[in-house]
Amino acid sequence: MNLRHDPQVNAAYIEFREIEPGEETFKLPVDGGEGDVPALLRFSGSGELLGVELLDAARQIPRMLRDIAS
Repeated sequence: MNLRHDPQVNAAYIEFREIEPGEETFKLPVDGGEGDVPALLRFSGSGELLGVELLDAARQIPRMLRDIAS
């Protein structure tokens, strides 16, 4: 598992497995309940969860983890 954080765009990616070159993937938006999309789930073509993209990392990830990942 790997955590990457980009404070300039306030996003983070939690990677469970690397995406192989040319591998088919798709993203599934997570509905935040108020019309917003706070996260995207990335799956392989066979349905394996590859990672989670957090689109409001400053709010969603504890500061300690953000600092380690930056």
